Amino acid sequence: MLADEGPSARTPNDVVAAAPAKDWVRIAPSNLLVMDLAPDGSRKGRRVLIQLMPAPFSQGWTGNIRKLVSARWYDGIAVVRVQDNYVVQWGDPEGENPEKAKPLPKGLTAVPEDEYVASIGKAGAGISSKDSYAASTMFVDGWPVGVGGGPGASGTAAWPLHCYGAVGVGRNNSPDTGTGAELYAVIGQAPRQLDRNIAVVGRVISGMENLSALPRGTGEIGFYKTAAERVAIRSVRMGSEVPGLPAYEYLSTDSHSFAAYLDKRANRKDDFYIQPAGGVDVCNVPVPIREVRP
Repeated sequence: MLADEGPSARTPNDVVAAAPAKDWVRIAPSNLLVMDLAPDGSRKGRRVLIQLMPAPFSQGWTGNIRKLVSARWYDGIAVVRVQDNYVVQWGDPEGENPEKAKPLPKGLTAVPEDEYVASIGKAGAGISSKDSYAASTMFVDGWPVGVGGGPGASGTAAWPLHCYGAVGVGRNNSPDTGTGAELYAVIGQAPRQLDRNIAVVGRVISGMENLSALPRGTGEIGFYKTAAERVAIRSVRMGSEVPGLPAYEYLSTDSHSFAAYLDKRANRKDDFYIQPAGGVDVCNVPVPIREVRP
């Protein structure tokens, strides 16, 4: 038993519930995207909260996203693709038609491909299990990353991972890297083959059901065939612009509580489990995030 997991902690959820206040990190509202979809058939609102990726990762793209929000560019676009066990994608439905495409605001950055990988200055909570896509994996400042190994990566080079709920930037073929005007969220088994091939710019921290439960598209790779099938996006705002937005915190991945949580994810010994796995995939260790109301 790890020192800080508590004498009665038998499951990962037990560890999280027992984590002291000092082990939680507040997410700045200025780092949250608040995306409101059109209401569902029962007129119930559908809100999705996305935490943007922190430095040093993907900053060219997150900078573009902030400019797009400031210009209110996302307001009125739509969810255009829902591919089962893969992604939900949103953007301008006319984006491929130069005559009808929604004009992008000025000042967006063309981000080079080498920024899919960044240099990190510190180690994080590591995963001991073998990884198929990186020399090693760890958690740095609350985010799962791959480290070293493979073409174009060595030493302290690291990159964010396509785990469930990750938000990435849609793009055309290389050398295009996308602007951030077209985004997607992973709704299936982690497509880690996309790591270092597409920019990961954030993760869904609330409202995932409003994306993952959408009807699947019947067109090629899950695109909706008709305008009527699409789900309109009413607005996207930074969290600091939304009155009454609850606060959110994540469990510090540098904390003893997270170390205990990681250990429990890899070695389940509670009543339900017969054989502890003895290891865990990095994407099967979702960083705990909680809503905090006054």
